[in-house]
Amino acid sequence: MAETEGAPRKRCGPLYDFLFEYDTPRIVAIQSRKVGLANRLVQLLILAYIIGWVFVLQKGYQDTDSVVSSVTTKLKGVTMTNTSDMGPRIWDVADYVIPPQAENTVFVMTNLIVTLNQTQGICPELPDKTTTCASDVDCHKGFAGTHSNGIQTGNCVVYNHTDPSIKTCEVFAWCPVENRNKLPKPAVLQDAEEFTLLVKNNIWYPKFNFSKRNILPTINSTYLKDCKYNVERDPFCPIFRLGDIVKAAGQSFQEMAIEGGVMGVHIRWDCDLDKAASHCVPKYSFRRIDSRQSAHSVSPGYNFRFAKYYRTSSNDEYRTLIKAYGIRFDIMVFGNAGKFNIIPTMINIGSGLALFGVATVLCDVIVLYFMKKRNHYREKKYKYVRDHEFGDHSSYGTQRDVAEYNRMR
Repeated sequence: MAETEGAPRKRCGPLYDFLFEYDTPRIVAIQSRKVGLANRLVQLLILAYIIGWVFVLQKGYQDTDSVVSSVTTKLKGVTMTNTSDMGPRIWDVADYVIPPQAENTVFVMTNLIVTLNQTQGICPELPDKTTTCASDVDCHKGFAGTHSNGIQTGNCVVYNHTDPSIKTCEVFAWCPVENRNKLPKPAVLQDAEEFTLLVKNNIWYPKFNFSKRNILPTINSTYLKDCKYNVERDPFCPIFRLGDIVKAAGQSFQEMAIEGGVMGVHIRWDCDLDKAASHCVPKYSFRRIDSRQSAHSVSPGYNFRFAKYYRTSSNDEYRTLIKAYGIRFDIMVFGNAGKFNIIPTMINIGSGLALFGVATVLCDVIVLYFMKKRNHYREKKYKYVRDHEFGDHSSYGTQRDVAEYNRMR
């Protein structure tokens, strides 16, 4: 009979075991100080992780949402300059904020190269290693390089009559050409350090239908006229002195004003909506975004060109070309809000309870592979039972197991 029952098992092998075996957990109580202490220690660590990290620090009982934001800005400040090119001149917001309105950013011109009264015609090109010449042979009619101001006519002419030795190729262009090597130092608008920037930021958490703005309910118009942001004395004032923004990022405004740069104004809204709405307030931080590793960085700063066109009474067209250097302030808003919700609470509780199985697995590894009596423990943990073993001796086996358990206790 044994051979008959064993024959199909031997022939089918693993398939027989897979189809006709069932595993059920067996509880073995091991009286061991080392194993018991390790088990309780791991359970304590898991409990501390669930309570301390998941629920206290990470607020695992809350549902979360990301911020939706809009930003508008307003700059104020007036300064006066007196240069050889432009003479005495007053600069206000309409002159140095370009463009007047932009999304989440504002550019403040701090330095410039101005070329007055340009008109289309023929004039010498600006001298550099590609435009200087000794004769007409060095100039190519119709040629225009990447950095050219115009189209070459093929003539080699004197660039400046005060120094006839310097000759450049003649071009058809807006004349006189811009002298891009004439960068003022210090910056023309060095007083821009005292200008102020008002940032108006509205935020919304759509999942919770919660909205707020950085001009808090406690701020009135009288306070808003006089306040300036200070991280210690006035951390919620939405008006920022430009010099303070740059200084908070560890930079020098006067150095940055010469060639320009890009500053980031970060507004952080992290709100716990289980608390009162008054606790949901913005936090500001600042940093320089463009890379300026050293004074010899290639193409440093931030600049662009624009022109103002006009016509005379004789219908001649002129323009004033301005190469503007300045600081671009990018306002970036980040934030998350959380509010109690039963679903993430139950999910995190269930995940935490499942982690307690780690203690069992770890202790099994210690008992079955590292303890001196590991073979004895393995015999007690695993028991193999076949159908034909059930009979008159089944009750005896059960009584023997109970006796052995009582002896171990």
